[in-house]
Amino acid sequence: MSNDFNMDGQKLIYHIRRLNEWVKGEEVYPIYADIGLSGGCNQRCIFCTFDYLDYQPVSIDTECVKNFIGQAAAKGLRSVLYAGEGEPLLHNQVGEIIEFTKNKGVDAALSTNGVLLNKKIAGRILPYLSWVRVSINAGTPKKYSFIHGAKPDDFKQVLKNLKSLVKIRDKNNYPCAIGAQSLLLPQNYKDILNLAAAVSDIGVDYLTIKPFSRHPSSKKKFDYSNISHKELSLLKEKLSVYQRSDFKVIYRQRSLDKTRGSKPYKKCLGFSFATRVTAEGDIFPCIAFEGKRGFLLGNIYQSSFDSIWEGARRKKVIDKIYSQWDVNNCRKPCRLDEINRYLWNFKNPPNHVNFI
Repeated sequence: MSNDFNMDGQKLIYHIRRLNEWVKGEEVYPIYADIGLSGGCNQRCIFCTFDYLDYQPVSIDTECVKNFIGQAAAKGLRSVLYAGEGEPLLHNQVGEIIEFTKNKGVDAALSTNGVLLNKKIAGRILPYLSWVRVSINAGTPKKYSFIHGAKPDDFKQVLKNLKSLVKIRDKNNYPCAIGAQSLLLPQNYKDILNLAAAVSDIGVDYLTIKPFSRHPSSKKKFDYSNISHKELSLLKEKLSVYQRSDFKVIYRQRSLDKTRGSKPYKKCLGFSFATRVTAEGDIFPCIAFEGKRGFLLGNIYQSSFDSIWEGARRKKVIDKIYSQWDVNNCRKPCRLDEINRYLWNFKNPPNHVNFI
């Protein structure tokens, strides 16, 4: 099945100047930031990555995050995903923040459960988004209610919101990609075909199916051993029926394969190219360390971004990760996995590299 969005690849090769700075040992600022706008959430998904943070009802200060975006953009930030430990649409100024981000020359994207993505909000944010992805992890109201810890009616509301989103996008010719995403869980894999049928004809660009990736601090744990390779192969084959030129089914086989093996690199090398900002303004190297005070780089309420990034505390934390952290304790696969594979091979080349 086609994957025109390169979800299982790495895009560092499109940022050669930044990569060259890293090779030379120079200070490298992030290309990408993952920012949490709200710590609260209107659902209680059984797979929630951030269940250990207890859904604190805090929203990041609008002016503070705008200052951060301006400072980071001046240092070369190229993209922001608004997702995080809660539902980003609970922030009452999400539209203003996304518009500001784009106007600073930074690409903006949104990951949401979609329940609050009504026509008003859609019209406000669509002109400024590169993509929006809605998490919808079941194909029927009953199963959706169980998986998402939500009302059964939320399933119909999300589909309705997706239809409106597509209509507004197409009417105004906005260049925003609209997708749906489902995690592959023991509790829902038999329902994935129902989901594909539900979303394939409402105008979204794709449905992506990816494995659950456990946060090292999460209370959640899913056992894939009761799903046979044969069942997964049949699911992949059956999903291909929904594939069309205007609707992609992206079955993330590479990510699924990674859940069954160890990482081929010994150190995480990708921290220079990405960062994580929480709804409380804390900056961590990535979400694997979120909430762990010993890995806190700084807080955007208290310090400028460049002083945090170039500061002694960040250097100390990164040295600690390099020297002490076992990468096999990270998520499998994590967001930086493909970048780490690329950088590790670059630093530790195999034999005969001149035979290209």
